[in-house]
Amino acid sequence: MLKRRKRELKFVEGRPQESEWKRFIRVFFGRRIVLFGLIVVALYIIVAIFAPWIAPYDYKTISSTILSQPSAEHWLGTDTVGRDVLSRLIFGVRPTLIVGSVTILIAAVAGTILGLLAGYFGGWIQTIIMRFIDALMGFPMILLALLIASLLGGGLKNIVIALGIALIAGFARVMCAQTLTIKENDYIIAGRSLGLTNFRLMWKHIIPNAFPPMIILATMNIGMVILMEAGLSFLGVGIQQPDAAWGSMVSAGYNRLTSNPALSVAPGIAIMLIVFSLNMVGDGLRDALDPRLRGTL
Repeated sequence: MLKRRKRELKFVEGRPQESEWKRFIRVFFGRRIVLFGLIVVALYIIVAIFAPWIAPYDYKTISSTILSQPSAEHWLGTDTVGRDVLSRLIFGVRPTLIVGSVTILIAAVAGTILGLLAGYFGGWIQTIIMRFIDALMGFPMILLALLIASLLGGGLKNIVIALGIALIAGFARVMCAQTLTIKENDYIIAGRSLGLTNFRLMWKHIIPNAFPPMIILATMNIGMVILMEAGLSFLGVGIQQPDAAWGSMVSAGYNRLTSNPALSVAPGIAIMLIVFSLNMVGDGLRDALDPRLRGTL
């Protein structure tokens, strides 16, 4: 029995270790809820690309039937000026995904640069940058975005700028913390002693090692950005009529929830589904890239 046990232990010890890539594939794609989220996000992207061919009407086309109920001609009915609700729902995917992705890109790039400089150089540079970040974090994000959007005005571009500025602080703090940890590693100290430039050390060694937490934070914040954009559009400072935006569609139809619920319920469900799916994908990335971050991001 003892010999058999030793043989089993020897077999286990001799088994080749799983590569990081294979572990990522196994963990990330091994959860059905993550696969569901990926499928939903992929479908939204396909709808956004092929919206002109999928939508039965142009989202600005006005018909003579106003506030009609769902029918064979208009599957989700028409709105207060006679536009097809389904067509506006389909075209609304585009600004939603654009705001989510571009906002996160702006916030991640700006936050990475600020956090990297603060964490690497320290001293007065860190003090100035982190006090600026603390000032940004002193405002609730939705309130800060609302203030900036009110100053800049509505529209897709201004909403992206407003939300991007509001989200910089979170990325900067994570990057600063990662940089403070990574720069104390032996290979960074050895690189300095070999005469490597600060730029090379940051670009080649610190950023790649800080990448997993940043990509996880970015993925998990896209859903929040979409919710914030919908909230700003609902309040009248985001993307407004006649452009198709789900937040403004909810705002335009919430007074008619009893008589024509599709006006608000349909875009509300679309928002809920994409936010839920993105959060599931973010959870999957967190567990696959760095299980130690479970429950912290």
